[in-house]
Amino acid sequence: MTLPAILRQFPRDENAPAAAQIAVDLGQLPDWDLTDLYPAPDAEELTRDLARLEEACAAFAKDYEGHLIKLKPADMLACIERYQEIDILAGRIMSYAGLRYYQNTTDGARAKFMGDLQDRITGFTTPLVFFSLEFNRIPDDIYTEVFTAEGGPARYKPVFDRMRAMRPHQLSDELERFLHDNSVVGAAAWNRLFDETTAGLTFEVDGETLGIEATLNLLTDHDRARREAGAKALAEVFQRNIKIFSRVHNTLAKEKAIEDKWRKMPTPQYARHLSNDVEPEVVEALRNAVTAAYPRLSHRYYRLKAKWLGLDKLQVWDRNAPLPTETPRLINWDEARATVLDAYAGFAPEMADLAQPFFDKGWIDAGVKPGKAPGAFAHPTVSTVHPYVLLNYLGKPRDVMTLAHELGHGVHQRLAAGQGELLSATPLTLAETASVFGEMLTFRALLDKTTDPVQRKALLAGKVEDMINTVVRQIAFYDFEVKLHDARAQGELTPEDINALWMSVQGESLGDAFEFMPGYETFWTYVPHFVHSPFYVYAYAFGDGLVNALYAAYQDGLPDFQAKYFDMLKAGGSKHHKELLAPFGLDASDPAFWDKGLSMIEGFIDELEAMEK
Repeated sequence: MTLPAILRQFPRDENAPAAAQIAVDLGQLPDWDLTDLYPAPDAEELTRDLARLEEACAAFAKDYEGHLIKLKPADMLACIERYQEIDILAGRIMSYAGLRYYQNTTDGARAKFMGDLQDRITGFTTPLVFFSLEFNRIPDDIYTEVFTAEGGPARYKPVFDRMRAMRPHQLSDELERFLHDNSVVGAAAWNRLFDETTAGLTFEVDGETLGIEATLNLLTDHDRARREAGAKALAEVFQRNIKIFSRVHNTLAKEKAIEDKWRKMPTPQYARHLSNDVEPEVVEALRNAVTAAYPRLSHRYYRLKAKWLGLDKLQVWDRNAPLPTETPRLINWDEARATVLDAYAGFAPEMADLAQPFFDKGWIDAGVKPGKAPGAFAHPTVSTVHPYVLLNYLGKPRDVMTLAHELGHGVHQRLAAGQGELLSATPLTLAETASVFGEMLTFRALLDKTTDPVQRKALLAGKVEDMINTVVRQIAFYDFEVKLHDARAQGELTPEDINALWMSVQGESLGDAFEFMPGYETFWTYVPHFVHSPFYVYAYAFGDGLVNALYAAYQDGLPDFQAKYFDMLKAGGSKHHKELLAPFGLDASDPAFWDKGLSMIEGFIDELEAMEK
């Protein structure tokens, strides 16, 4: 997942003793070495690059503003390559500031450093606002002529085709500049309030003071009483802070509605579809296929799980509980590393070779530490450096899958970097492909080595739950967002209004095996995607369905699968999903495509049911 999209904040220093103990149990967990970006916050290289960026932005505007329509193909290519260099400079600086911040979000100096740089770079890049606006005013015939001519910028055409898709929604130059300047005190400021509020939350559980990551981790504990205590602590703290979270969501939804109105966006989610380069009807086909499958996927699986746990009804703290027969054990870092690299090498040695430097060169920050951003992500930084992976590794089997997932992103980002900065970024619909595929390879490698029926059942159940969380839960999140933005268009929403919208999708997606504790209605508050990247969540379901279909083609022995797979990853954002999937005989615009992916989850549940007979 991309950096802005996964942010939840982590505990304050009270969690340090638990984190230190985990580090001892799991072996030597790696820390980031950010010197490949900059040696230090006061480094001469950073000061130099800031000066270069300011000068480059001013010079670019001076040379090209008002002149884009007159550029010959070779001159347009030179213009785009200068713009790309500016993108790399700004991206390198903000990657460094952001990654330092996410190592310790409660460090005021790091937060100030990032905020000050964001302000400066916003100021430096304001003169560049003209570029997309003026570019989109180039008549179609001239645009086509310039971008198809020999010696011109033809390879960049996919980037600018996507940019020109925004033409009907473009505002005046003056308004676009205002929005650019205002961004640091608009959505970005509310995002930061959300981050810092969540960073400050602490939870009292059985006499311990924990942060959000450690408390959420209790929901997978073998001890049901500990799971219950964790869930109730979460609910109590979320309720206590619900007015702040409600204000953040109300404000951001209203701000988005205002901008969407000015830009004449037909729906709140339409801008996301445009940025993802995916047709709204494709997303709707995915959404409809998943919701129609709720009864035969999540509803059926959770009834099975209630039976395994000996319960008439599941509570929310049972959703991700381990099976009673599952033997709890911690997987140390060396074993996790070997498991993932071996699975990658089993598919293609090149994949393991691409993942290896993450372990050897300080590209992973794995340990749970005070103030560190929770969750996990792979951040590509810029195409001239390399990605960095953040984990909060606690040694559970799911953490090994998370490692496989984020390394998949890292491999994808390394391969796509060859396209250059502008073309390397993959639309969100395809951004989860390599990560979910990496998880699937690791899972299959583990499953193939498992002969004990009890362990096999635990592995299958864990994978089904991960897939339900990736597909069913994320589409339920998407439906919640749609309802939230639609309701906000009618007026201010109270916390109780938002709670009710949340519960309306939870019951539908999880099914009749559940009853919901008082307080669960507030669990929308901590989901960062709703704040940082509205409507991002369907990308996870898109990626899972896509990978299931891809993996089926791999299992069926599609000729040259590995070569085709690497070509797809190397393409980055240079091709549309239809073109990328064609070599595999797949088409995401076909509604039957999604059923093919969902059938893999259904097959795993069939196998689990067969074990009961």
